[in-house]
Amino acid sequence: MSDEDSIDTLRNLGPTSADWLREVGVATVSDLRRLGPVVAYLLVKERRPGASLNLLWALAAGLEGRDWRDLSEAAKVNLRREVDAA
Repeated sequence: MSDEDSIDTLRNLGPTSADWLREVGVATVSDLRRLGPVVAYLLVKERRPGASLNLLWALAAGLEGRDWRDLSEAAKVNLRREVDAA
């Protein structure tokens, strides 16, 4: 996966999540890296209040080429803290 690849190529994302990301201006993996998973998640959440934390896990793990279910509880806690602090 290249940073210039479409967001659709990011591991863990389905078509709906990819559409939501495009709605907030995240069209490529590079866009996501630039913003970071927390900011991208918050942008989506603002527009799509029903978006769950699973999207955040998917974004964070996808940038590392990992399955979202492989994120440790500690990593999830850290991501939640970043969301709460934003």
